[in-house]
Amino acid sequence: MAKAPSSSSSTFHIIAEDEELMLDGFESGWVEARTHCDHLGSLSSDLVHIPTPDATCKRCQHPEENWLCLCCKDVLCSRFVNKHMLQHYQQDNHNLALSYSDLSVWCFSCDAYLDAQVIAPLRHAYETAYILKFGNPPPHRAIAIEQPQNV
Repeated sequence: MAKAPSSSSSTFHIIAEDEELMLDGFESGWVEARTHCDHLGSLSSDLVHIPTPDATCKRCQHPEENWLCLCCKDVLCSRFVNKHMLQHYQQDNHNLALSYSDLSVWCFSCDAYLDAQVIAPLRHAYETAYILKFGNPPPHRAIAIEQPQNV
């Protein structure tokens, strides 16, 4: 097994016999969003009428890295700013939030991203946020549904 030089933030190993590339230690990259969540019962009943993506944090008025609480529709800043959305979850147990930076949806209770285009109750909030941010509807993504194989 040959080992390539490593940097301070990542290393990779090339396994010659399988001709595979294993990536270890990367701090960012592709994350597989979940297609189900047991916490959707806490969603606001009106996710079509939401604050605009340029809304500031309700607590500190920070203008960037803000998240929309999908339970009460408050806009609060990320853990990379003043952690107000995280504190909101910890205090009020509002566990679902949409990032106005990249329109991803996070469930604090699942500790995972959710696929808002696949999970029907999240779709309206995602599409509305997309339109408010970019001025037109999101492109529709082809979603492959696995069919059971007949044996």
